Amino acid sequence: MSTLSSHEQTKAALYAELELKNFLGVEGIAVDPKIFRHLDLGGTVQEQVHTLFEMDHEQHVSFAFPVGFSTPHGLRIGFRWDNRADHRITYDDGVFHLREREKILFPVEFHRRPDYYKLQTSDGTKVKTVAPYSRDGVVNVAYSNECALKDKGVDCLFCNANATKDAYGERDGVFWKNPRQIGESVAAAYREFEGFPRRHVNLTGGFIPERREVDYYLDVAEAIQEHTGLEDFNGTAVIGIPRDLKVIDKYKEAGFRTIAMNIEVWDRNIFKVICPGKITHCGDYDHWLAALEYAVGVFGRGRVRSGIVGGLEPKQSTLEGVEALAAKGVVTLTGAWCANPGSALEGHRTPLPEWHLDMAKRSTAILRKAGFTFDQIYDLTPAPNFLVHDIYRIEDGDFNDLGVFTDGETRVAAPQNENEPALTA
Repeated sequence: MSTLSSHEQTKAALYAELELKNFLGVEGIAVDPKIFRHLDLGGTVQEQVHTLFEMDHEQHVSFAFPVGFSTPHGLRIGFRWDNRADHRITYDDGVFHLREREKILFPVEFHRRPDYYKLQTSDGTKVKTVAPYSRDGVVNVAYSNECALKDKGVDCLFCNANATKDAYGERDGVFWKNPRQIGESVAAAYREFEGFPRRHVNLTGGFIPERREVDYYLDVAEAIQEHTGLEDFNGTAVIGIPRDLKVIDKYKEAGFRTIAMNIEVWDRNIFKVICPGKITHCGDYDHWLAALEYAVGVFGRGRVRSGIVGGLEPKQSTLEGVEALAAKGVVTLTGAWCANPGSALEGHRTPLPEWHLDMAKRSTAILRKAGFTFDQIYDLTPAPNFLVHDIYRIEDGDFNDLGVFTDGETRVAAPQNENEPALTA
């Protein structure tokens, strides 16, 4: 008989599922795409929409995949296709299962498609291509896949934004989103999520000229405010470091609650090799650090994010970066590097799953020790499904009596902003 309390047993079960989630995120999931003809994909089940990066390990222009599924205890797993993987989704007698080789692990419940995916903006654009849903009331707007660094031959070596546009542009509607389309789409999503514990929008895209970027972001913020009726719409502006740091003030004045500037690599020498355009376009390594520190002075501690791609440098270097930035008030995410198809590093190998799990646990411990809260992490991230979110919730006991993560996705009818035109289905 187990001597663990029910709370300890729940934590142990959740950490076991976290280990599986991490493994699947690194190694991918095999599947015969034909089995999804039995799934109401694009109907009741949410489909993938490629608006920035291809995160599957193979491109699949001729068929669609579900965006993800949940574990028995409520951890959300993003679907990443890799037919070399030991884990596979199968369809057996009317039930989808996750298997490890021949062993059935559990029945798969795919993520529900949000209702606003049925809508179109006032100019006929599909809302789902403007503001894809990331769960728990978060939408991630990629205004463009075009990155000027690619044309200049100084693209980040791990990035496949331009390749994703070339592959999926016609199928997934990859295009430059204008402020009105974004304002209407975010408003549609926010109406559906009225009554959720939280709502958040992350605005990101490829590198564009600095002056054009700031003007565009200000126009988008104004459009979101107009269409949602919210002065504080809980938005994160993901930008390149401006040459003039005072430009950062404009994003705060425009209404963004948080800001993100992704340094990608902590080691300054590896940074030069992996991200040459971030130096030529924005400024040197020291300027990046100065900008992050300046942003904390503008937005506040815990309201500035930077990303380090876990696996592009030695682990200790990344952890030193997480700790150094945390001391300055910056939250650093260390998501696992995926050798994305179409990137310069396609075909390379990310570290093993256990490497990434250890990274997630140790970097989260640094963030918790620095005093950053779950709400701050939520407000800064493009999706609430990183391992750091799960670890926070496990450690904070954010699960019900059945040991399942508390579900914030209860939908309630919400009144429409009187300034917002009805969108068409």
